Amino acid sequence: MDFITLNNGKKMPQLGFGVWQVEDDQATASVAKALETGYTSIDTAMIYKNEKGVGKALKETSVPREDLFITTKVWNSDQGYENTLTAFDESLERLGLDYVDLYLIHWPTPEFDTYIDTYKALEKLYKDGRVKSIGVCNFEVEHLERLLAECVVPPVLNQVECHPYLAQNDLKEFCAKHNIFVEAWSPLDQGGEVLKDESIQKIAEAKGKSPAQIVLRWHLQSDTIVIPKSVTPSRIEKNFNVFDFELTEAEMNEIHALNKDRRKGAHPNEMNVR
Repeated sequence: MDFITLNNGKKMPQLGFGVWQVEDDQATASVAKALETGYTSIDTAMIYKNEKGVGKALKETSVPREDLFITTKVWNSDQGYENTLTAFDESLERLGLDYVDLYLIHWPTPEFDTYIDTYKALEKLYKDGRVKSIGVCNFEVEHLERLLAECVVPPVLNQVECHPYLAQNDLKEFCAKHNIFVEAWSPLDQGGEVLKDESIQKIAEAKGKSPAQIVLRWHLQSDTIVIPKSVTPSRIEKNFNVFDFELTEAEMNEIHALNKDRRKGAHPNEMNVR
């Protein structure tokens, strides 16, 4: 496993395991398999409705709590200072934990203009030691600029849709300048066109690896934190097996050149669902 050091000095595995779109009863088995494989970073969220299932796997694992890195998120309808504190307590109870390693704002929902108050609640949780690190998801540069200007604790990372067809180059440049890591959700384009791309397939064949392994390696060598999701045991293992090879500079550049700035998910300025 490769680890990165966040801007508050905490260490985080660069490769984690995501459980978006995993049913609660499936989450226990999937997370248990991930932990058995070697993942120690698990990414969930209130809106995924599987925190209980994740918590059950965490309770049953032999991996010590101090070796785990658990992330969850506050949903749009729970934003606001007091609401966020309440939502955090509820997430913590479902997970069966005394603290989480990372708590994130799920979307900025700019139409409602509550993300500053929400982030100030995250700052309180951080100050109280109930959260070891805080950050955001799906924030554009404009949202990050305001956050940095009006809040005290800089976010350790910004979790956004990111894959070879949506490289997020401008956002990555801004985040790097402010010592904020980028974490990729849907890093494999949800198993879509990226994995069928001719360039990815060619590199995979040359390396003796799967297209998914090539894309994950591209993320890692781009200094991006990545959280692939799967409920298939063999894929959980394959997605973890990305530390025994490297892409050449030419291969990295070939994948960089695939960028189309094409989203599969919603644009953050338009995602105002509560």
